[in-house]
Amino acid sequence: MTAGEALLEVTDLRVRLGGVDVVDGVSFALAAGERVGLIGESGSGKSLTALAVLGLLPPGARVTGSVRLHGAELIGGSDRELSRLRGRELAMIFQEPSTALNPLMRVGRQIAEPLRLHRGYSRQAAARAAVELAAAVGLPDPQRLVRSYPHELSGGQRQRVCIAAALACRPALLIADEPTTALDVTVQAEILALLGRLVAEAGTALLFITHDLAVVAAVTRRLAVLRHGRVVETGTTDDVLRAPADPYTRELLAAARLTQWDLPTVDAAAAPSERGPDVPSPASRAASRTGR
Repeated sequence: MTAGEALLEVTDLRVRLGGVDVVDGVSFALAAGERVGLIGESGSGKSLTALAVLGLLPPGARVTGSVRLHGAELIGGSDRELSRLRGRELAMIFQEPSTALNPLMRVGRQIAEPLRLHRGYSRQAAARAAVELAAAVGLPDPQRLVRSYPHELSGGQRQRVCIAAALACRPALLIADEPTTALDVTVQAEILALLGRLVAEAGTALLFITHDLAVVAAVTRRLAVLRHGRVVETGTTDDVLRAPADPYTRELLAAARLTQWDLPTVDAAAAPSERGPDVPSPASRAASRTGR
């Protein structure tokens, strides 16, 4: 991929907190409509990389390098400039929907808010669109549900609300940071299928952050493996999971086989046709855990 083809281009990104480089020279790119995963254990710098892209790093963070969206540099942009992009060109789904939603605001208003802020919808038009978006993400009885408050919904329903709000303006790039970790495994599979369908319909690029290798196998086409704030391996998802080149990636795969799900035995010397069966999807994991 050349720079001219990249929707998002991250180059030598560094984030320093408390005198420590917690993101240390990260580089990757996404094309329009592409799905890329960032994987690694807790503390590897995945979420901080995403927050740096959005300009939402905590106070005291020092960021250097380059983050370009549509060729325009985001590092060093003003809060006003970045606020105009968030929701319109960039959107994010967070791990815990309960904390992502305002508990004092009806969910319909929260879905509609990006449309009023970024698209200039009237209150009535935004309200109608919120019902349509609620239906699009599979929420039951959307006319009634949009009048509910977050605490009246289940965890899976709250995450559907977050997805609806994030995709309301059809952003060019959606960042999903562990969006199903807090959910039951069966609901997780439903949310992942929904997210995949909606980003495909909208033509939205997806940067998917997770520690779950089964999820990244089901959702992404390329991935980058982070360790201690550095990218240690990149490639197509299939190639990296079946024939990892870096010892850390092999450790992640070994841990996944022991603690989460069955993976084909990795043989770095094997030809692609010799590397075992397809990686199981989250749906198959859900079925195996519930005895279906």
